[in-house]
Amino acid sequence: MELKNLLFSAEAGIATITFNRPKSLNALNGDLLGELSQALDAVSADENIRVLILTGSGEKAFVAGADINELAQCNALQGKWFAAKGQNAINKLQSMDIPVIAAVNGYALGGGSEIALACDFVYASENALFGLPEITLGLVPGFGGTQRLSRLVGINMAKEMIFTGKMISAQEAKEIGLVNKVTASADLMAEVKKTATAMAAKGKVALRAAKQVINAGVQVDLATGCKMEVDAFALCMASEDAKEGTTAFLEKRKAVFKGTLMG
Repeated sequence: MELKNLLFSAEAGIATITFNRPKSLNALNGDLLGELSQALDAVSADENIRVLILTGSGEKAFVAGADINELAQCNALQGKWFAAKGQNAINKLQSMDIPVIAAVNGYALGGGSEIALACDFVYASENALFGLPEITLGLVPGFGGTQRLSRLVGINMAKEMIFTGKMISAQEAKEIGLVNKVTASADLMAEVKKTATAMAAKGKVALRAAKQVINAGVQVDLATGCKMEVDAFALCMASEDAKEGTTAFLEKRKAVFKGTLMG
């Protein structure tokens, strides 16, 4: 996998994708979006990877938004292609079978916030800033921001952020439910990896089932969601990990989960 705009590493079941255009504050261009989609496919195909972390290179930015130099050259059809390409990658990110953590280490603006919104949860450094400032360019968010933000923080808060284009601090983002944890900048990756390691030790089938049921369940009524949960529970019971987990409990030892999504 040849990557020019991303860094990729994997160790102990945890993969890390780092946005790596520090001179442009890791801004999203067409090439980077294509590489992101390619990298996500590679992660999905690797049964050994149990958790994915996304972060940005440098000390200033996670992703500072779309590359305005490229965006300014777009006509309407090219703009539609660019938005669709971004949504394709971000939709793929949200539908990953494994947990995905955004480690936001600076500016997460526009597409950066939209990427964070598609992750399962967000840890942020205390200097991180979030926002959807497309309105200041005469545009609207194009990578799913109008949809995901309102679902996560509520429609009125989403309208205020999108209509004004304002940036909010990591602490304010935590208060409205956009961020799970705020850390000192120097501690961010250690905290993220601590949580990732804890999740990587869990059963992969159960993690996938929990993620799928939560994500699908919020779109339906409670009774339908609970029926989905029953089916997910039954599927988990058929897995190697469920056998290991229950046996380990009865034997009073720590479970060692080795099951894959194929069994």
